[in-house]
Amino acid sequence: MSTYLTESWKRMISDFKQYLQLEKASAKNTIGAYIHDIELLARFLIIEKEIHGPLEVNKNQIENFIKSLSEAEIAVHSQARIISGIKAFFQFLIFENKLKSSPAALIQAPVLPRKLPSFLEVHEIEKILEVAESGQNPQRDKMIIELLYGCGLRVSELSNLLISQLYTEAGFIRVIGKTDKERLVPIGEEATQAIRIYKTDVRDHKRIHPAFTDFLLLNPRGKNLSRVSIFNIVVQLGKLAGIKKKISPHTFRHSFATHLLEGGADLRMIQEMLGHESITTTEIYTHLDMGYLKQVIQEFHPRSKKASTISNEGSLN
Repeated sequence: MSTYLTESWKRMISDFKQYLQLEKASAKNTIGAYIHDIELLARFLIIEKEIHGPLEVNKNQIENFIKSLSEAEIAVHSQARIISGIKAFFQFLIFENKLKSSPAALIQAPVLPRKLPSFLEVHEIEKILEVAESGQNPQRDKMIIELLYGCGLRVSELSNLLISQLYTEAGFIRVIGKTDKERLVPIGEEATQAIRIYKTDVRDHKRIHPAFTDFLLLNPRGKNLSRVSIFNIVVQLGKLAGIKKKISPHTFRHSFATHLLEGGADLRMIQEMLGHESITTTEIYTHLDMGYLKQVIQEFHPRSKKASTISNEGSLN
């Protein structure tokens, strides 16, 4: 594709590539995608607009290019990536004092649809727990499910969970999340009991590697059970339970948040328990079915018939 480029485009794209490699230490795939996308823009502008160098580009010309991507039915995710690359390229030219402002600064990326991970119904989780209890490692597998679902843990958080982080008598566990951020998560009786049984029946009888004496969940070699192992255990339990949905450890974390929200828990409290930095991340869990929302409206909104009836009955007493 670079054959179609002018010397000005070639030189500045080459400089941008070197900047990504040496200054930003970007991944090889990221660099390849960015260069490909900038060359797409350059080729379009040379052929359609006779723009022979990046310093001649304006906002309208970039918008025309983006419009051509839509007309060519390029997927919105690809469009968003291309726009990201274009913005990075012109920011680089500002950094190099080639431009005073970016013609791509006000270009809006398409709104990407938010893909919601699947969640399990309560009866599906109970079925998985039944399978776990009748398997080859019932104490371990039951504890894994109870902690993933009962506390909403990430798989990495479960893999690295320490005994010194358990405050079961107080009803909490201390979780080390992303960027080493700590949070306290309530732990219920079922998960507490599962931990107690696992420790007594399994862990206390293991030969533990000296460097892993504080890790709760151990593999046969006495080291902490890896994230991959936990993932495989969960997938296998789902298959044995006859669950047709795609299941991963995150499915239980998502189910934890979904069921709390359906039960009336405050979104801010769920954010704290999940360890999300932003409430917008937690909002993906607000995918309650319309039947449930209708029920809430009917029961609690003052203008609904059911709520009005309850209010009137109360006023008669």
